[in-house]
Amino acid sequence: MIKINQKWLDVSQIQPGIISEKALEILQLMWRYPNIFVYKTMEDLKFDIEMRLQVNKAAVSLDKSNPEFTILEDSVCNEQYWRLTKNGAFELKLRVPPHLALEDIFINGSLYAFECGTAIVIVFLKAVLDTVGPKNFDRLFSGLTLYDWHYPQNLILRFHEGKDYVPGDCVYFKNPDYDPSTPEWQGENAIFLGENLFYGHGIGITNQQGIIDELNSNRKWNAIISAFLTQHIISINSSHYSQFKPNIPRNNPVSLHDCLSNIIVSEIGSRTFLA
Repeated sequence: MIKINQKWLDVSQIQPGIISEKALEILQLMWRYPNIFVYKTMEDLKFDIEMRLQVNKAAVSLDKSNPEFTILEDSVCNEQYWRLTKNGAFELKLRVPPHLALEDIFINGSLYAFECGTAIVIVFLKAVLDTVGPKNFDRLFSGLTLYDWHYPQNLILRFHEGKDYVPGDCVYFKNPDYDPSTPEWQGENAIFLGENLFYGHGIGITNQQGIIDELNSNRKWNAIISAFLTQHIISINSSHYSQFKPNIPRNNPVSLHDCLSNIIVSEIGSRTFLA
């Protein structure tokens, strides 16, 4: 369910083709779930959808860039932009703009190796960059360090438990019977792309069963319990970043115009309808 300014939002009348299929899937999933997605304004909803679309775009781009999957101790980075610490963290070098260092991961992925937690943070950061622009990003993330789930202070995330994941969320697959000699396979952080597709670093883009099968193939020899999708959900707190959105439209393939600008909004009593 979706609630905007204390009014329930009805998206059942939106016809295919009015907005992008991906934006429509996000709206319909939010509307169908019993959990309530609350927004102050319609613009806040639009901005959240834009951020989620940017997350998915970043996940697909990172997969195409093809950085290697490895444990933290064996992490590798492009030392033109980053300094690699002994524990496997990437520290931004002095006088390097944060947005350039981050974008290099998507351009020169073969020069990088990291584990799946770092990959999710990289995806979330890229989504923020592509939403707020490089100038705002550099102000927010000066002194950037990438290290597993030790994410930057200004990367504001939401954490909750449930089954109400929508495209742009990070979910977690747990592998209880993993092989102790390969603890990196005890689970997989994955971005939900929609249409039962997920991106997991080291696995790629596949469906839910594909990730479970990959984790199951990395269990101990006498394994009994199958890997499974947990109810842990992480998403970007988009409302925090709306204040940083550039006023001048950027050359961006994902924009508010593509999301909901063709929608007709009408209010009847305590309900708001989109069509």
